[in-house]
Amino acid sequence: MPGRMVRSCVQTALKAVNSVVGLAGMAVILYALWMLRAWYREVAQLDQHLPVPWFTYAFLGLGIFLCLLTCSGHIAAETANGHCLSCYMIIVFVLIILEGAITVDVFLNTNWEEDFPPDPSGKFDEFKVFVRSNFEICEWIGLSVVAAQVLSIILGMVLRTLGPDRETDYDSDDDTTVPARLPLLRNQSQHGPDYAEPNTSRRSDSWKLRILDNVNN
Repeated sequence: MPGRMVRSCVQTALKAVNSVVGLAGMAVILYALWMLRAWYREVAQLDQHLPVPWFTYAFLGLGIFLCLLTCSGHIAAETANGHCLSCYMIIVFVLIILEGAITVDVFLNTNWEEDFPPDPSGKFDEFKVFVRSNFEICEWIGLSVVAAQVLSIILGMVLRTLGPDRETDYDSDDDTTVPARLPLLRNQSQHGPDYAEPNTSRRSDSWKLRILDNVNN
């Protein structure tokens, strides 16, 4: 019972921490959809068919990836399967490494903007201006997401060590096997050891009557 309570607490904590990543993913998707709508408005005003800029696609893909990662994390937390938890932790670890590499490149490389392709829509420049003007808020949001990812790896390791709840499997097996045996026990208890089928008793009586008739004749 204590092990089951600890496992349930770890599963709940992993789902809560994983939800933070999901909220960040949904926010990124909404921002990407807003940029996509603004881009189509500009294209409609120019009456030209221009491709969607890479920055919008990148944000939309990042948001969808974070939402899918959140769903897989919830499934891994619910099932407590070792393989699912291992895959989830590996993906989160690779994502943290990529985020760290991009952050180091931005802070240490003065010409980091040249590493990205040009954005004809200008949304990339607007995003840079927004981050610089609200640097403290963006910093706290970024640190919160990274902290949630690190905690999800730690909680995933703890849950993988605890393993799935096998007591419920045993209980379910007992529940399915016991009722199947009850009808046999009930039939035996109702009929008793001296019980005989009515058809067989009638046949034996008729056979005895025939023998007596033959002897009398």
